Amino acid sequence: MCIRDRKYTYFKNIESEIAKLLARGFVVARFNGRMEFGPRALGNRSILYQATDKTVNDWLNKKLRRTEFMPFAPATLAEYANKCYKNIKGAEYTAKFMTITFNCTNWMKKKCPGVVHIDGTARPQLLSREDNPSFYKIIDEYRKITGIPSIINTSFNIHEEPIVCSPKDAVRAFKIGHLDYLVIGNYLVKNENIPT
Repeated sequence: MCIRDRKYTYFKNIESEIAKLLARGFVVARFNGRMEFGPRALGNRSILYQATDKTVNDWLNKKLRRTEFMPFAPATLAEYANKCYKNIKGAEYTAKFMTITFNCTNWMKKKCPGVVHIDGTARPQLLSREDNPSFYKIIDEYRKITGIPSIINTSFNIHEEPIVCSPKDAVRAFKIGHLDYLVIGNYLVKNENIPT
């Protein structure tokens, strides 16, 4: 079956497939479950990418029609927070919602330059398994492959448009942004221009 000539595949363990794609350097747009409430996308309406690419702020923002003044934020497994950020004690709950900035450790600056601001800070989403088991599993599987417990998580939308609400919105934004892969639930769609 296809979505306008794009074949899709069902994966029982879609989280592992997403992690493998991220580790290989692909951009994955994810539409999963219910809409999230709040000022940030927290994994269910997100564009995901590895945080190791320091040039990502330029080229991915261009694809999404955003400006270079819109930096990307990391989603980080909560149990690795102290490895990545300084002085988080007392702010753990707030940091679940990607609304507070922390100074980054030297390890984070070296390993995840794609999400570290010019002043050495980042605005993470600290993610526990119980917060979002499926999104947690993606990052944990990615960590098992790469040794890095953080990925880029940015909202799934084109600049100045609302976050995607329906599968139809997701397909439209995926095509406009020329992203590599689209995941809707357990279904994976590959951009036809990506080499095999």
